[in-house]
Amino acid sequence: MAGVVGTNKFAYDIWGDSVNIASRMESNSKPGKVNISENTYQLIKGDFKCAYRGEIDAKNRGKMKMYFVNSKKGDDLNSEDTSVKEHSIV
Repeated sequence: MAGVVGTNKFAYDIWGDSVNIASRMESNSKPGKVNISENTYQLIKGDFKCAYRGEIDAKNRGKMKMYFVNSKKGDDLNSEDTSVKEHSIV
């Protein structure tokens, strides 16, 4: 939920379940990593390589399964071909 709060000085604020979940995900993540929920994992697992990282406690939700996104499937970060590919812009 979001809205404008205040009577003298207005501020835009967000609150609710989504904010609580996002806060728990952020505080339980690691620098430089993309941390996603089970629901998001189910949507992207065909296109991305992910690593299950366990469960976190989310306020008013209980345990939530979390994953780190490692790379896009088909991207080979260890490829020996380091040549620059040229692309035409049409």
